[in-house]
Amino acid sequence: MTDKPKSILLVEDNPADARLTREAFKSSKTLSVLTVVKDGVEAMDFLHQAGSYTNAGKPDLILLDLNLPRKDGREVLAEIKGDAVLKRIPVAVFTTSRAEKDINKCYDLNANCYIVKPADLDHYFEAIRATEQFWLSTVTQPPHD
Repeated sequence: MTDKPKSILLVEDNPADARLTREAFKSSKTLSVLTVVKDGVEAMDFLHQAGSYTNAGKPDLILLDLNLPRKDGREVLAEIKGDAVLKRIPVAVFTTSRAEKDINKCYDLNANCYIVKPADLDHYFEAIRATEQFWLSTVTQPPHD
């Protein structure tokens, strides 16, 4: 085991949800670094180390909202899972949508999980912590290329 912090990329355009997620990770037992990007174009720049993200490393987990400006989460998910270098990074869709078509589409695009954002603050924090615990502490992931 290593004490190296885990890297999480949060793709979220809602500042309130980004702040809540940041607070949830601050109270975590897992050593992690959270990077927040506000839209799908910025997410892909981060993942491809383009633009202002030339020094960005590959995240250990991506938390992806669906309804994003410029490039929506479904497009981002399709791009990630269609890329030989990025496809092994776990993508947890974290969204308000309960629509069956969104759930099915995300799993068809190989999302690793789909989580509906809880409206209740305690449940929101619980969902973030459970996701973090599972993907960053329980699961064995392949090494970064």
